[in-house]
Amino acid sequence: MDIQETDFFGRRIAVCGDDFGMNHAVDGAMLQLVDLGRMSAVSCLATGPAFAAHAAELQRRDVDIGLHLNLTESLCAADGEMPALRTLLVRAWRGQLEPGWVEGQIARQLDAFEAHMGRAPDYVDGHQHVHQFPGVLQPLLRQLRQRYGLYRPWLRNTAPGLLAGVPLADAAKARFIGLLGSRALCAAAQTEGWRTNRRLLGVYGLEGGARAYADRLHCWLFNAADGDLLMCHPALPGRDPMAHARQRAAEFEVLRNTELSGWMGANGLAVRRLSQLGALRDTAESVNFDAVAPAGRLRHLVSRS
Repeated sequence: MDIQETDFFGRRIAVCGDDFGMNHAVDGAMLQLVDLGRMSAVSCLATGPAFAAHAAELQRRDVDIGLHLNLTESLCAADGEMPALRTLLVRAWRGQLEPGWVEGQIARQLDAFEAHMGRAPDYVDGHQHVHQFPGVLQPLLRQLRQRYGLYRPWLRNTAPGLLAGVPLADAAKARFIGLLGSRALCAAAQTEGWRTNRRLLGVYGLEGGARAYADRLHCWLFNAADGDLLMCHPALPGRDPMAHARQRAAEFEVLRNTELSGWMGANGLAVRRLSQLGALRDTAESVNFDAVAPAGRLRHLVSRS
């Protein structure tokens, strides 16, 4: 793809919520954020315990709906035993994943998505980014080709976006996730005609509270280029026990704030469905925002308490 200098204004990004179907708190938060125009893509755990209950509500929204391929967390009896992320990662990079198991999980989750949505997903990504792993990516693309023919769901590219101002630990994690498979995914996308987001934003340790999240969000959004994807993991507070429940609620607090849309508009950003954007061109890693002042920071979006 061509390299161009990023324009600060007129940047269109996808904001994607992960883990829809996990529980009522996650699903409720995402439906609210979609209705507020803060989220343009929702990644679904098709075998999640709440997915069937809320799929119809989600389907009525103007939003990209994707499969969040899960190979590390057993969400229902039919999932069977799932390996821990570390185990899956080691097996993948050693070429030790059982092809039949991988193929079966992909097929079963696509079946479940189609059964509740009545159509193909707009895109596919992975819970803990497993969709890009060796031994997973090619079987996934093969099944997508066999099922949907010329229709091409877009794929999540995990290569990190601009990391200016991002805490060092978060930047290191973002780079590591990208190293796990973004190059292979982008090569396949270019060769076979799959669409992807430009780069990925939103990687951090899922901790720190609302004020820390607002600071990170400020960096991610200010760094965003046209076609980037910001992932998030919001949930309603205090409803369902889950990992990182308090931080998920903190994300929801920041993302639902009524002033966020105004801040984004003042800083040249628009939330859009990636499936509806035209062809994207890659942009330079070093972008020039000289003489462009951000219209305030985001910390004011949360209380001082």
